Amino acid sequence: MTLLAATGLHRSFRLPRRRVFERAPRRHAVRDVSLSLAEGGRLGVVGESGSGKSTLVRLLLGLDRPDAGDVRYRGRVVAGRDLTWFRREVQVVLQDPYGSLNPRHVVREIVAEPLACLAVPGDHDRRVAEVLAAVGLDPDVVTRYPHEFSGGQRQRIALARALAPNPRVLVADEPFAALDASVRARVVDLVAGLCDRFGLSLVLVSHDIGVVRRLCDRLLVLADGEVVESGPAEEVLHAPRHPRTRALVDAVPRLPEEIG
Repeated sequence: MTLLAATGLHRSFRLPRRRVFERAPRRHAVRDVSLSLAEGGRLGVVGESGSGKSTLVRLLLGLDRPDAGDVRYRGRVVAGRDLTWFRREVQVVLQDPYGSLNPRHVVREIVAEPLACLAVPGDHDRRVAEVLAAVGLDPDVVTRYPHEFSGGQRQRIALARALAPNPRVLVADEPFAALDASVRARVVDLVAGLCDRFGLSLVLVSHDIGVVRRLCDRLLVLADGEVVESGPAEEVLHAPRHPRTRALVDAVPRLPEEIG
């Protein structure tokens, strides 16, 4: 069953005029992008900086409107002012855990925020404790502020907040980029375990091929706003056909014994 699907997405942005009477040029950030995420599937979206990944994420989440094409969740178009039905089932984790957490709120308020905003029934304090335990944090942290945690711990709090309303899809936009290597490995393993435990479908946006190989079963490669290659992750990464894909694969660090 397909949960999330995008068909023929286009999105361009008007650039500043270079001359007074000249028509303002447009930059095409996303051009004719289509994708689908099956229930239980894990889709990786990779590309260099400026390839259109972040614009695509905003379109998939209903945070921006495409110039053409549409996004559908379980067959329903993701559009309009009231997307509560969509937010309850599709949650996001962003790149910078510190910037995405309200510094004036304690952990209890941060994690419970989507429960209150989406009018999720039930005992919110109990749910906060459950998801904190699921991401490996002691429930006693609920009275502390974001600045009191390390980067890896803050990303665990962001994950707990995303899990709180019990979503079916997790969209992760470069969630490991701000973490050092050792912490990154542990959080990557955590996300893999959470997807298995809660039956989450995953859209992972990243430039890190190693992380995508670990977490995703399908892969979509963006370059200049267009899909240049897609398919099963191992197949694409083992024998990349497009030069942009080969460049991304070649950029993955290798141990000396793996070279040659």
